[in-house]
Amino acid sequence: MIRILLAEDEEAMRTYLARALTNAGYEVVAVDRGTAALPYLEGSEFDLLLSDIVMPEMDGIELAQRCAEISPQTKVMFITGFAAVTLKASREAPQARILSKPFHLKDLVLEVERIFSPQAQATI
Repeated sequence: MIRILLAEDEEAMRTYLARALTNAGYEVVAVDRGTAALPYLEGSEFDLLLSDIVMPEMDGIELAQRCAEISPQTKVMFITGFAAVTLKASREAPQARILSKPFHLKDLVLEVERIFSPQAQATI
């Protein structure tokens, strides 16, 4: 089963995303900030880090950079509602996918499926 570490500071969004991904068949661990995600990355293996970019204490870009050091095999996808932040993320974490808010849950699940599709795996 694909394991996803979800870092999202907004509680309603975090609950909503975790439920949708769990219903789609993924194992999800959800945290409310980047600093809370680090111990999970250090202690467990995750297939995907799904992170908001704008969060307190540690933003998603810094979290993704730390993830690359701790767990280089973990793929990264950002979710954000800020266009300027999207541009910064694409420069600083070019291998990460970016999904802009608002999005439909079906779009999120499709993006996750694409990341782990056999075609995507062949390009790695």
